[in-house]
Amino acid sequence: MEVYSAIKVIARQRNISIYRIEHDLGLTSGIISKWDNAMPSADKLQAVSDYLGVTSAYILNKSKEIEVI
Repeated sequence: MEVYSAIKVIARQRNISIYRIEHDLGLTSGIISKWDNAMPSADKLQAVSDYLGVTSAYILNKSKEIEVI
């Protein structure tokens, strides 16, 4: 599951860097990039989705689309 890739696409559409998301949410630097290989915790995924103005389900569905491509 490519959650990081999905977040990167959504963030790019909103002109927000991954660094900015991590910094603003108080997440460990580089944690989001690890989400291509590991599933994030529900609370962290929810925080990122709220920050980006989408649902966590949207991010997960987007990550499935990216896997298919």
